[in-house]
Amino acid sequence: MKFFERLREGLTKTRKGLIERVESLFTGPEIGEETLEELEEILIASDVGIRATKEIVASLREKAKGEELRDAGSLKELLKKEMVSILGYSQPLVVYGERPFVILAVGVNGVGKTTTIGKLANRFHYQGLSVLLAAGDTFRAAGIEQLEIWAKRANAQFVKHKSGSDPAAVAFDAVVAAQHRSVDVVIVDTAGRLHTKSPLMEELKKVKRTIGKSMPGTPQEILLVVDATTGQNALRQAEMFNDAIGVTGIALTKLDGTAKGGIVFAIKKEFGIPVRLIGIGEGLDDLRDFNPEEFVEALFS
Repeated sequence: MKFFERLREGLTKTRKGLIERVESLFTGPEIGEETLEELEEILIASDVGIRATKEIVASLREKAKGEELRDAGSLKELLKKEMVSILGYSQPLVVYGERPFVILAVGVNGVGKTTTIGKLANRFHYQGLSVLLAAGDTFRAAGIEQLEIWAKRANAQFVKHKSGSDPAAVAFDAVVAAQHRSVDVVIVDTAGRLHTKSPLMEELKKVKRTIGKSMPGTPQEILLVVDATTGQNALRQAEMFNDAIGVTGIALTKLDGTAKGGIVFAIKKEFGIPVRLIGIGEGLDDLRDFNPEEFVEALFS
């Protein structure tokens, strides 16, 4: 099955909760204020977010005055354009500049962070890049073992310390090792943490600082892994992690199992952080670059 078809299939729950409800509004020949108010309620209920929703509806209201918005068909097309406009252009995760390119992967427990790292490592390997994975989740012995299995599957090098070690020390050693071995990409795993726990966030700041000491200018990417099924809670996570360490990109997992795919719009509008990657399944190739136009088209088709 082609990726677009898998994406469309994966967004089935979101489409039923959002687009099919939107289409049910169109019972008459004209689009009036009442319809736009109902549309606003549907978008907010679908986790599109208040700011994104207000912007979309305000634009549609202006177009209605200019008679661009005439009927159900025109509203649907204009809604698609507004959604793409909010998401902006595609901003994939690209390896650039001095090597190693260091990615610090962060997120709360249970979002699929280690799996995402493994899939990303596999992807880089097939792009011809050498990869080193760093087991910075030293709190869980199982986490270290899980990442090591992924390293083997992705033909990646691996750096670990014993369970309970200082995560910052693991990160430092990994970057230094990558420099000596001329490795292209380092991905540093971190322990899943509650974004509301201050000591854990302080530890994450330390890991980031330590990486910078091992090689100035790194990490070049701070990738927040977010579970799409958490809906609006993902906004809070993005806010807390961004405030603490400055998130540069988001990997949105489990889109295939949720009706809350609208959170993509809320995250982009609230923080301007690009969604780099989306996950729509368990397969190695189910982690893909996020393409706004393709995403919206799959929602509506």
